[in-house]
Amino acid sequence: MSIHDIAVTTIEGKTQQLADFKGKTLLIVNVASKCGLTPQYEALEALYKEKKDAGLEILGFPCNQFLGQEPGTDAEVAEFCSLTYNVTFPMFSKIEVNGEGRHPLYQSLIAAQPKRTTAEGSGFKDKLAGMNLLSDDETDVMWNFEKFLVDANGQVVGRFAPDMSPADAELKDAIEAQLAK
Repeated sequence: MSIHDIAVTTIEGKTQQLADFKGKTLLIVNVASKCGLTPQYEALEALYKEKKDAGLEILGFPCNQFLGQEPGTDAEVAEFCSLTYNVTFPMFSKIEVNGEGRHPLYQSLIAAQPKRTTAEGSGFKDKLAGMNLLSDDETDVMWNFEKFLVDANGQVVGRFAPDMSPADAELKDAIEAQLAK
């Protein structure tokens, strides 16, 4: 199944079909405003501005499942992203990425790509485990800012750990490879 068959809700409350992004390379990210990784918004926006005309779309999905680090309403999240990081990439309504309430988009993403690529020697996973914050299910989204790379046909082709910066060479190379197709 292609993720293009899934409907989502924009941060403004409108239903949108992911089919609207057919033909684009997608980087889908679960985001949060009050996380140590929140400054990744800046790198995500820079990547978006750099690669949008080449066919990249970054889709941000706020999630409050990790220590309540996205407590605001959709309107508050939109305001924060706009005022703090000047985010112009598409943002969507808050969703759940793990557990029984997992959004169908994340059900599809995880089923297609159950394993993630982690940043070399980062220790992020060990840090979460040490604080007893890591899910027992290895396929679950680890934390805020986990990234899924989707090709122009709606197939998931990569999954990257939360602490892997959007500026990381491995992630950028994977995006470039998709854009070149």
